[in-house]
Amino acid sequence: MPWDKAGAPALTRNTGAEPLPEQAAAHAPEVAAVLEYERLGAWVVVARGSYDMDSITPLSEALGVAVREHPKVVLDASGITFADSTLLNLLILTHQAGTLRVVAPSPQLQRLCEITGVDGLLEMRTSVDDAAVS
Repeated sequence: MPWDKAGAPALTRNTGAEPLPEQAAAHAPEVAAVLEYERLGAWVVVARGSYDMDSITPLSEALGVAVREHPKVVLDASGITFADSTLLNLLILTHQAGTLRVVAPSPQLQRLCEITGVDGLLEMRTSVDDAAVS
């Protein structure tokens, strides 16, 4: 049978069946979460999970308030599992609005910053304490 007359393979058809639990968990993005606290005179925002256009709002709001109300803002980025240009834009805007230090970016975020050149703009630190006192 010619390829143009063949039907779609069964594996790509939507059968209406629910994915197995291990399949759903493997493809589900990690939920974004934000935690905030004061440390050594700096305001620390801890970001965890995946950040894109659909999940950036809580982090954007937290960083916006933090940079308006505190002289130094530290973003603990060690728990960020995914980031796209939405997060990069937020980091640049926050940096332009005040003093921002980014702590321990995850390998994925570090690579994204390197590829785009944002790592030369942002102040990166290895620990929250180092970022708070620098």
